[in-house]
Amino acid sequence: MTNRRDAIRGAAALTAAAAFGPALSRAQGGDYPRPDATIRYVVPFPAGGLTDQMARQIGQQLGERWKVNVVVDNRPGGNAQIGAEMVAKAAPDGHTLLAVTLAHAANVTLFPKAPFSLQKDLRPVALIAGSPILIVVPQASPIEDFRALITQSRARRLNAGSSGNGTPPHLALALFNALNQSAIQHVPYKGGAPAVTDLIGGQLDLIFSNFPESIAHVKTGRLRALAIASRTRHPALDKVPTTAEAGLPALLVENWTGMMAPAGMSDAAVRKLGAEVVKIVNQPEMQERMRQQGFNADARTPERFGVFLNEEIARWAQVIEGANIQPS
Repeated sequence: MTNRRDAIRGAAALTAAAAFGPALSRAQGGDYPRPDATIRYVVPFPAGGLTDQMARQIGQQLGERWKVNVVVDNRPGGNAQIGAEMVAKAAPDGHTLLAVTLAHAANVTLFPKAPFSLQKDLRPVALIAGSPILIVVPQASPIEDFRALITQSRARRLNAGSSGNGTPPHLALALFNALNQSAIQHVPYKGGAPAVTDLIGGQLDLIFSNFPESIAHVKTGRLRALAIASRTRHPALDKVPTTAEAGLPALLVENWTGMMAPAGMSDAAVRKLGAEVVKIVNQPEMQERMRQQGFNADARTPERFGVFLNEEIARWAQVIEGANIQPS
C-alpha cells in the first residue's frame, strides 16, 4: 500500500505532459473538428445530475461556436468507470470526449486493477467548474453550528449519509474524521437525493452534501447549513461560514468537473479544444448561470488542469487509504 501511495504522490510532481499518456501526432489543430463529424461528449453519470447539467451547457455552446453537432451520451455505472473506459479506448481523433469529476481522481486509488488508466489512456483538456461541499443538518438538530459539530462528533455517536462509497460526500466525511480525530459513521445511499430525504426525515444526523442537492432545502428551512467547504462564501448562502472561518481550514472539498480525451489526441487539437472551453466558461453570462446552479467557474487550460488532476489524485489517495475506503 505504501509503495502505491508513493507512486501516486510522485505523479503529482510531474508536468501534465509527462503524467498523462503520449500525444500521438494525428490531425493538426487546424483540421479539428471535422465539420461533418459528431462530437460525442460522454457523461458517466445519469441524466439530470450535476455533471450532466454542466456537460450539456458546454456541449451546446461548443456546437454553436464551432458549427458542429455535439451529443451528450450518458453512460452511468461502475463508479463512473464504464463511460471513462469507453472514451479511453475510443479513437483519439477528438470526436469522443469525457466529462470527469473528483470521482475519477478517487477511482485511481479505489480501482487499482481497472481495465484502463486515467493517467495513461486519457489526457486533460480543460477544467470547467467546481461545486463546493455543504455541511448540513436537519433544522431540528441540536448541532447549531460547525464548531458544535467539531466538538460533538468527538463526544457522541453521529451518522452521516452520502451518495455512496467513495463519492465526494463520503470523501469529505472521511477527510473531516481524519482532521478532527472523530468517528462519524458513514451510511451510504444509492444517490444523493434519498440521503437528503432521510436527513430531512431525521434518520441521519448530517450530510457532507453536494451543494446543488441541498441548497433548496436550506433556503426553505428544512435543513440548516453549518459551513461550506470552500475558501470563500457562496453568494447564494452568504451567511454560511466557510470551514476555515468555522474552525477547520483544511476541510476544502469541491466536486469539480472537467473534460478529458483519449491520450492519442494531438497536442494541437487538445490546445484548440481546451482554449475554446476556457473561453466558454469565462463568459460572464455562463459564470452567472453556474453560480445559480451551485457551481464556481474554474476554467483551466490542459496543462494547468493536468497539474491540478495529479494533485487531486495524490490528495485523495491519502484520505482513501487512511480511512480504508472500499468501492461499493
